[in-house]
Amino acid sequence: MGNARPREEKATAGLLLMALAVTFFTCIDTSAKWLILGGLPALQVVFARYAGHFLIGLALYLPQEGKAALRSNAGVKQLLRSVFLMGSTLCNFTALQYLPLTITTTVMFAGPVVVTLLSVPILKEKVGLRRLLAVLAGFCGVVIAIQPWGAEFHPAMFFSLGALMTASLYMIMTRMLAGVEANSTQQIWSSGIAAAALCPFVLAGWQWPDAPLQWVIFLAIGLLGACGHICATIAHRWADASLLAPVIYIQIFQASFAGVLVFDTWPTVWTLGGGLVIIASGLYIWQRERHLAG
Repeated sequence: MGNARPREEKATAGLLLMALAVTFFTCIDTSAKWLILGGLPALQVVFARYAGHFLIGLALYLPQEGKAALRSNAGVKQLLRSVFLMGSTLCNFTALQYLPLTITTTVMFAGPVVVTLLSVPILKEKVGLRRLLAVLAGFCGVVIAIQPWGAEFHPAMFFSLGALMTASLYMIMTRMLAGVEANSTQQIWSSGIAAAALCPFVLAGWQWPDAPLQWVIFLAIGLLGACGHICATIAHRWADASLLAPVIYIQIFQASFAGVLVFDTWPTVWTLGGGLVIIASGLYIWQRERHLAG
């Protein structure tokens, strides 16, 4: 496998780079929604996101590391991690066809909460009563945001919840592989497996973009994916994960801005209220983990 780069203490640069990664992630969701609403099949947009990421990964890492970048020390775990990431993207892009950006973004904010819950049976981590209560509060925030009792509820919410669960499992697998796999191997495997798995299904119903701007965004979505994940990985090498975790919450403001600017959709009071509850529970878990680690 490729060689893992050593950790460096660059907290401020790490925070800025993580904020840039989050911005790329918002651009991915916005681009995907725009392309799908413009008529391109959702599966094809997912393929473009991973195929572009894969080609960029090969171009970046093969000249530096050669075939070592392709070899995994934990092939089964790496395969599972890649499948979970692909599943999260498939569910999320499907949900984006029907739901506002703010809804899908808010639901995904419960990721740290779900990871905390899943870490008990899978990673054998211990979760105290206070963190368990924070987890329950986070789920209440998800319920507030998706309003299962209201007329605004859409069945696509289940795809958003599916994206949340598979993304959380992806994070669990990433924790398992920490210190085992190099960044190059993880980038190439996660994008390459997804692109290879989707290719046969996409080619049968391939539809070319029909406008110059659609072409630009279709080709750029893979670049956005690669840049976002590379920035996030470097950020975690420069600063502790516990320091970087809250940066993800700036995405609610970015998603709200993109929703208004691109799709003329405004966040509802329920979405913002649920988001605040999820953010509060996530910040509590973050603060608690930092306190216990110290």
